[in-house]
Amino acid sequence: MNDRASVARGLHCAMADRHARVKFLVLWGVLVVARLLLSVRLPVFGDEAFYWLEGQHLAWAYSDLPAATAALARLGVELGGNQAWALRLPFGLLAALMPWLVIAIARHLGARGAHAWQAGSLAVLLPALAGLGVMALPDVPLTLAILLCVEAVLALLTRFSAAAVLRLTLGLVLGGFSHYRFALPLLAASIALLATSGGRALLRRPALWLATAMGALAWLPLLLWNLRHHGAGLAFQLQERHPWQFHGDGALFVPIQLLLLTPLLAVAMALAVRRGWCGWRAQRDARHGFVLIASLLLLAAYFVLGFFADRQRVSFHWPLPAYLPLLALVPLVLADWRSLWRRATWVLLALGTVLSLGYLAAISVPALRSQMASTGAYPDNFAGWSQVATHTREALDSMPRETRVIADNFMLAAQLGFALDGKPVAVLDHPLNHKHGRAAQLALWGRVPPPGPLPPPALLVVEDSAVALKDRLRAYARACERHGPLPVPAVLNVDHGRKRFLLYRLLRAADSSACVLPAVAWIDQPQAGSRVAGEVAVRGWAFKDGAGVARIDISVDGVAVAQARYGLPAPHVAAYWQISNDHAHPDVGFGATFDSSTLTPGRHWLGLIVHGRDGSIEPWPEQVFRVD
Repeated sequence: MNDRASVARGLHCAMADRHARVKFLVLWGVLVVARLLLSVRLPVFGDEAFYWLEGQHLAWAYSDLPAATAALARLGVELGGNQAWALRLPFGLLAALMPWLVIAIARHLGARGAHAWQAGSLAVLLPALAGLGVMALPDVPLTLAILLCVEAVLALLTRFSAAAVLRLTLGLVLGGFSHYRFALPLLAASIALLATSGGRALLRRPALWLATAMGALAWLPLLLWNLRHHGAGLAFQLQERHPWQFHGDGALFVPIQLLLLTPLLAVAMALAVRRGWCGWRAQRDARHGFVLIASLLLLAAYFVLGFFADRQRVSFHWPLPAYLPLLALVPLVLADWRSLWRRATWVLLALGTVLSLGYLAAISVPALRSQMASTGAYPDNFAGWSQVATHTREALDSMPRETRVIADNFMLAAQLGFALDGKPVAVLDHPLNHKHGRAAQLALWGRVPPPGPLPPPALLVVEDSAVALKDRLRAYARACERHGPLPVPAVLNVDHGRKRFLLYRLLRAADSSACVLPAVAWIDQPQAGSRVAGEVAVRGWAFKDGAGVARIDISVDGVAVAQARYGLPAPHVAAYWQISNDHAHPDVGFGATFDSSTLTPGRHWLGLIVHGRDGSIEPWPEQVFRVD
């Protein structure tokens, strides 16, 4: 009877193992295909384009990052050309390895059969990991490097081998070439090794120190770059991008992470950590101790940093490398749950992944991006680039062949360079270049024109919406002071003006010493999102320094429906825009009415078309209103 029971248990375990393996392979394959499809459809992200540009100037280190991301981007376009999918291909392949490393980590921690495959399936369905690899971003090699190091250390704690030392060396080198942020997991892992007896024994191995020395050499190019350039990269990463003042946004860390993990998985992970901690204290297994201490220290560090670090850039994905090793402990917890709760955990994970990938799919559709223009979900860094590239090509077709392209900021320059098959694009000195740590690199490449008139023939492309409206007039005036008068620009509004570009054709030297600046305007009434019916009154103001406003048309859904009466008193405008020199002040207000009864009920877009006395025609960004 005992033999029969053993055979039955063996068959059951074999079937469970096979089922879990098949489930993992199906999920993994579906995710890989989904990422590939998204990488084809999704517009190139702003930073991706700059990593492509860095890849066109291969170096061991750059002002913002070490070399790995640029090298991978260059590899992709060398294989497939200047295509979004090719740029992203190496990153997608690296991301596809990560669930397999989670499976290896689970096996090192004692998971057998189905539980190891389930850990891999949890990684595949983790919403925070789902989109990793769709885009060419440094978090891909960084996360892979951390997982390689964790797996290799666990292997060394199990049985010391040359193969594991080589994997550790590879992880340390890749991490050093990936991001400054790799230093924090290194610190957490070092503390974890020192905190366990097995880790301390491992540290006495000369081969481990040889691997560490090789990994340290990967930081040498970054160190040398900073020494040669007065620490510009370190200053940006450690000082300029972070306020280092307490702010309450860090309190959002916990709810955001609960959403990214999904609540039930977060509970299961917390229980797994508790069980693993108790087991480590009882058995003193160095492998469990290393994973728990390193992961928890990393999570705690990111939680504390959230109260002091940069609030303007997305950082919710930073803790991902801390979660992935902990997934290896979760299947044992789920095995003790009731079937209903286990299924609910998997369903929530699947739903989170579908939503994560679904959002990326949605923003890859131009019509949906346009509909998002009035919401906080608008994907600013994905939008507008293809349209401005098309208009740039059309403008260049009617200009001399030697025409230079000049962009006003690094992101626009990189996007244009990528879209124009590597055509060199100069970049004006812009606050965004400094804000994102790219100014020093652009200067090194000689891409920044000196102050003074821009030599013709040139096409200057300005991302008008990259500057907040309150700072826009000063930015126009600064450009005039730095480069002299500019001709009348062509205005390109994308997604109802949420992304706005100005294209200046510089065909001859400026023949005037007076600068004519783009118009600045605003609609005071009706407010954005208002519901209207019947006759609608439109009130607002507009001015144009250096030329003045000739007239203003009111547009609905891009079609002019009324001409406004211009010249109404608006003294508050001059009081706010103190540097404005439009002679029409204080009478720069306008008013008009249009009949909304002819419009279909629902959502519409209200805009302005400002006609300047210099012959310029400037469509202004539109705002949503609803007809009852």
